Amino acid sequence: MAHHTIGTPAPPPGRSARSLLAAIVGTTLVAACVSAVAVSTATPAHAAGLSPFDIAGRGATVPFVEHEAERASHTGTKIGPTRYYGQLPSEASGREAVTLDAVGEYVEFTLTAPANAVTFRYSLPDSAAGTGRDASLDLRANGSLVKAVPVTSRYGWFYGGYPFNNNPGDTNPHHFYDETRTMFGTTYPTGTRIRLQVSSTAQSPSFTIDLADFELVGAQLTKPAGVLDVVTDFGADPTGATDSTAKFQAAVDAGKAQGRAVWIPAGTFTLWDHVVVDGVTLRGAGPWYSVLGGRHPTDRSRAAGIYGKYVPGGGYSGGIRPHEAGGPSRNVTLRDFAIIGDIRERVDEDQVNAIGGAMSNSVVDNVWMQHTKVGAWMDGPMDNFTIRNSRILDQTADGVNFHWGVTNSTVTNTFVRNTGDDALAMWAQNVPNVGNSFTHNTIGVTVLANHLVTYGGRDITIADNVTADSVTNGGGIHVANRYPGVQGPTAVAGTITVARNTLIRNGNSDYNWNFGVGAIWFSALNEPIQGASIRVTDTDILDSSYAALHWIEGQTSGISFANVRIDGAGTYALQVQAPSQVSFTDVRATGIAQSNPMHNCVGGGFQISQGAGNSGWYTATPYCGPWPTPQWGNGPTSPPTGTPTTPPPTTPPPTTPPPTGGNLAQGRPVTASSVSQNYVAGNAVDGNAGSYWESANGAFPQTLTVDLGAAVTTDRIVLKLPAGWETRTQTLSVAGSTDGAAYSTVVGSAGYTFNPATGNTVSITLPAGSRRFLRLSFTGNTGWPAGQVAEFEVYGGGTTPPPTTTPPPTTTPPPSGNLALGRPVTETSHADVYGAGNAVDGNPATYWESANNAFPQSITVDLGAARSVSRVVLRLPPVTAWQTRTQTLAVLGSADGGTFSTLKPSAGYTFNPATGNTVTITFPATTQRHLRLTFTGNTAWPAGQVSEFEVHAA
Repeated sequence: MAHHTIGTPAPPPGRSARSLLAAIVGTTLVAACVSAVAVSTATPAHAAGLSPFDIAGRGATVPFVEHEAERASHTGTKIGPTRYYGQLPSEASGREAVTLDAVGEYVEFTLTAPANAVTFRYSLPDSAAGTGRDASLDLRANGSLVKAVPVTSRYGWFYGGYPFNNNPGDTNPHHFYDETRTMFGTTYPTGTRIRLQVSSTAQSPSFTIDLADFELVGAQLTKPAGVLDVVTDFGADPTGATDSTAKFQAAVDAGKAQGRAVWIPAGTFTLWDHVVVDGVTLRGAGPWYSVLGGRHPTDRSRAAGIYGKYVPGGGYSGGIRPHEAGGPSRNVTLRDFAIIGDIRERVDEDQVNAIGGAMSNSVVDNVWMQHTKVGAWMDGPMDNFTIRNSRILDQTADGVNFHWGVTNSTVTNTFVRNTGDDALAMWAQNVPNVGNSFTHNTIGVTVLANHLVTYGGRDITIADNVTADSVTNGGGIHVANRYPGVQGPTAVAGTITVARNTLIRNGNSDYNWNFGVGAIWFSALNEPIQGASIRVTDTDILDSSYAALHWIEGQTSGISFANVRIDGAGTYALQVQAPSQVSFTDVRATGIAQSNPMHNCVGGGFQISQGAGNSGWYTATPYCGPWPTPQWGNGPTSPPTGTPTTPPPTTPPPTTPPPTGGNLAQGRPVTASSVSQNYVAGNAVDGNAGSYWESANGAFPQTLTVDLGAAVTTDRIVLKLPAGWETRTQTLSVAGSTDGAAYSTVVGSAGYTFNPATGNTVSITLPAGSRRFLRLSFTGNTGWPAGQVAEFEVYGGGTTPPPTTTPPPTTTPPPSGNLALGRPVTETSHADVYGAGNAVDGNPATYWESANNAFPQSITVDLGAARSVSRVVLRLPPVTAWQTRTQTLAVLGSADGGTFSTLKPSAGYTFNPATGNTVTITFPATTQRHLRLTFTGNTAWPAGQVSEFEVHAA
């Protein structure tokens, strides 16, 4: 957490918890004098354990290949392994590194793939004044000098207690490592030997190398047509010699006003303050080329960053300047650039994060964030925000924090390393966090606190991540009612899904508590965790530093573990310091350091329910006594074979019959494809027409689904909006299902007008039928760019006679050309803001993208009436950034939107930017009203993708 220390219990009066560390480490000499094992030859050393990149199928897909220094050829001194906080190897990846302390010493990596760039992680000793030192290392290829690479310790070395200082005279030195990057100027082939070598010890007595990430960086992205350029149009300085904050602000303001994206060409731009964005796309030539940085020379609380507008009364309580007010910002896209700051200390009040403020319906894509306080500290309320395909490195505090009413937001396919606090966090202070997720991320060393955590929150998902090497005061995954404002409506609630994660060397010693924290741990400090369902499934917990599973600080319940592998733990399989009710099924533990695998001092307060398949972790006589010294290295040295996966349940959802008369939907379970801020789906079935559901904005189509509890005859739907709202027409369709999986169209898409003169009420007659689930699919709204419903009422069984209504009209599509242009379109799903409407808007630069890793997916267009068709043209954005890919898909048609037949069987179609990223599919002429594409594969991205779905007549 960026504002609070993890270690809540204080040390005993008169005795500093940190004093025990003073004998372990010095201050400025740690990097030079940590005990080490000398390596006299250049034979590669054996690493202590697994790399996070050894795990297949989980974590982020990254563009680099990582090499550990201790596994490379070197003439230095290998240090470690150790996991004791305050020792230099404890913060290294794998808890080992190589120290070079003489001229000519080197670490030499052999490329396993072509590369033209490297990012390497290293540590230099601090200076006596605590301001750091500057030096350089030679970069050599096959023995020949390529360049001298500057290195520094100015961004490392913190001391004292939270929130820490830069005074070497204080105790508790930590945060030793930093990273730097450089391009080679040419591409070296596989087998090239890349060496980091000491040329002088005059500026630094030693250089410790942890790892190197080698990368083949692509060419600069091409400037798109029609964009505003911060340099040529607004005079920003690409050399970084002068402050460009005002130029950037003018550019993004103009971009919003004109509906045009803003382009950051290659260059290094100095910003003395953050730039506020709203309703605009800001994009660069790539994170290796377009770089933002800088800091105000006198006001150190101002620095480079891109911020959304703050929400009045929201999560940010500091001063708000006029251009920062009126949030949240909406419809922002930030992509393809880097923010590399100059933050060397931790001052929690300073807004010196790479990304901040509040942004709804917004995306951060392929952004490199380094040397700022926090990568992205988001102060809600805000909704539908995504960070993806990004890198977050070397932060003084958190990597990401979703703070105060952040909903339906995610961090996915992102790499995080060397954060000074929680790597990825959600903190539901005062306003609930709902529906957020952290998925497919890889997290390296986290110096303080947790890799992944939700402080409070409802319906949260933490899935498919890989985490490695937590250092102190936290663990790998943490679910907790902790920190201010996390209680009551903001506490842990709903379903917390923790699935398919791999945790490596997670958990550590808390220097306040003076005992270990588990790899996965639970806390109910503020209030009991009750009424929630916390499901930990299909998870590998490998080589934990202390306990694998841990309960502390208050009563918890509703926790279940299924198909969990515990392989190696420094102390116990289970560490129980608080009462709980927990179920275990197929939880298998091996390599536990203590002969008694459970530490439990709460006795019968820890209630266990055991299913089948458990082994290695349970005893009827658990230990309760002094904490043992951890024993490390009990985990695997090679990846587990066959990552565990629990098959989906085959039992249908429980049947709970609805009332036999009146509104069958009132009070029933309801779900939505998205929500905006606090306008949740439950408002549509609460019987109060003054509250309402609203979907994410600017992201049609959207759905709202009610579960009636059992199949029942339904013949009418009544939809309401708040009585005082102005007239609007919403375009929507109705689908029904008996099992919640297979849906069929009940009423086709049509426009329905809500008029306050007639109560803002619409009644839709349904063909009589038995249905358990009813779904509304919205594709348009003339009054607001979202689906909106105050009450979703369902009637049936003849209990309430339906009024006579006009059936949905058959509308005439265009007589020629692209028959799908501007037509209603639906989808099985979409990712982020890439809704199906983008595929029929006539703009090839926008696109639909389905949910990722969830084939098959489909997109369906309604031509408005049956037409003779024989050709489909599919497009992707016609730019080189969209590299060649083959999508596997089939074309289907229907006359009524209910029954579809195959027009073109499934096949692979190659989209190539050299030929416009366009595919034409022909089939025998046929008369159809609805055309559907069903995707089952994509070689470049795990989703269906279409920027234009064109349909042409015979």
